[in-house]
Amino acid sequence: MERTLGRKEASDAVGGAGWRYLLGALLGAVPVASVAEGVRVATAAADVCGGDADEHLRVDVRAGRTVLTVQTFARESLTRRDVDLALGITAALREGGLVVEPGLGADAPRSVQQLEIAIDALDIQAVRPFWRAVFGYADSVDADGHGVPLVDPVGQGPAVWFQQMDAPRPQRNRVHFDVCVPHDEAVRRVEATLAAGGRLLSEARVPAFWVLADAEGNEACVTTWQGRGD
Repeated sequence: MERTLGRKEASDAVGGAGWRYLLGALLGAVPVASVAEGVRVATAAADVCGGDADEHLRVDVRAGRTVLTVQTFARESLTRRDVDLALGITAALREGGLVVEPGLGADAPRSVQQLEIAIDALDIQAVRPFWRAVFGYADSVDADGHGVPLVDPVGQGPAVWFQQMDAPRPQRNRVHFDVCVPHDEAVRRVEATLAAGGRLLSEARVPAFWVLADAEGNEACVTTWQGRGD
């Protein structure tokens, strides 16, 4: 079995090729002029991956941009094979005049990102089956320190993880969103959120988590891979 890459190792390996490491996967966006061009991007990426495409490549084709995800899906993690595939895709698309980019900055529609739903619970095992059933989700293979998260088996919806509480919190929301963004996008995203009326509740775990709240106290976290170890 191939060795699982560390966060920094994976990020450093692909950053110069337009990809970003997010939650155990590599993501890159390709600006396109049409859905038809997006399909051609998907075909080119699948050709690079060859027989590994089904197990390592996910493609979201839209008018305007195509988002590529590379990961060893069976392990929900990255190996050197994933890095090689990502770099190969960048090279192949570059030959066709297309670029893989993370979509950073105010001029981009939005950076590549991954969304998670976090649910506070006193008894995770009691509430977890409900959320698994109501979303039609499945168990993740990667516990990642939070108990086994729930994931969309077709890879479209956000993951759901459960945060262990030691006492009820009746005066705060029990469900919040974690928005994982590229490490070089996080400060801009936080600043934009604060400018839009948000409040910074905690930066104790920056750059892994910025805890933010809207005007009524509903919380969301902007997160990155950094600050969580290698």
